[in-house]
Amino acid sequence: MIGYRLKRCKGLTLIELLVAMAISAVLTAALYRTFIGQHKTYAVQEQIVDMQQNARVAISRMMREIRMAGFGNVGDVLDLPGGVNGFTNVITPNDNSITIVGGFRQISTLAADAAVGQNKITLANAKDASEFDGATHHRYISIGGLESNTVQSITGTDLTLEKPLKLDHKTTDREGKPLIVPIFKIHAIRYGVRDDDGVPVLFRDLYPNTVSTQRDTVAENIESVRFEYFDAIGNPTAIPANIRMVKVTVTARTRMPDIEIRKEGKLLKEEYRRRTIISNILVRNNLNP
Repeated sequence: MIGYRLKRCKGLTLIELLVAMAISAVLTAALYRTFIGQHKTYAVQEQIVDMQQNARVAISRMMREIRMAGFGNVGDVLDLPGGVNGFTNVITPNDNSITIVGGFRQISTLAADAAVGQNKITLANAKDASEFDGATHHRYISIGGLESNTVQSITGTDLTLEKPLKLDHKTTDREGKPLIVPIFKIHAIRYGVRDDDGVPVLFRDLYPNTVSTQRDTVAENIESVRFEYFDAIGNPTAIPANIRMVKVTVTARTRMPDIEIRKEGKLLKEEYRRRTIISNILVRNNLNP
């Protein structure tokens, strides 16, 4: 009886073992291929999301500041010899870059009334006043967004202006309630694309055409940016004073190339995925008032 039982409990043959191993290998390869495919899809989608986000960031910041071009009634400072940091127009057009001038950033508020004809104003605190250090690229100011001037000198919280004020600026109403008179710093800003160690980036130059240019990276992997300019009736124009709309075309690419992009049935090697965003930006302020 014992011998009979041992006869029936025989093991696997070599052929059965090889078949089992072959089936296991096929299943393992299929699972591995599925995993690799899903991982690649996830990586590509992540890069696409980053690319689209970069394009949106690039467009968003440019839109906000191009709309504000000319804000602060900047005509008085643009008329100065050399204008604002070498620019004499609210918008200096170029196909691949744009330079805009305006009061893009509020620095402080007026601390006391300022009357027509006086050439001195008082800000809320000395730190705010120090923003206008009198240097060529830090001296342009807009009071209340209504008139522009240049700062000659600073004493504590007081700014001495080069020209007398044209308007009254009240810090209280007739009932004695406080009024806020904002103080803006006027900048010249340039946007364009440059190469940063092999990575194309959208840059934002602050105070261009001076030795103190501050260059910031707004968004990475921005392959190109193109600007087109139109007048009030929608005709293309290259005359700065006639520009009423700016069309911006931004092309972004993925951080890494995709080795499986197909175009017209052909497999392209080391090709980037790209997205293009187009935006029409209306210039809110009258140019060169």
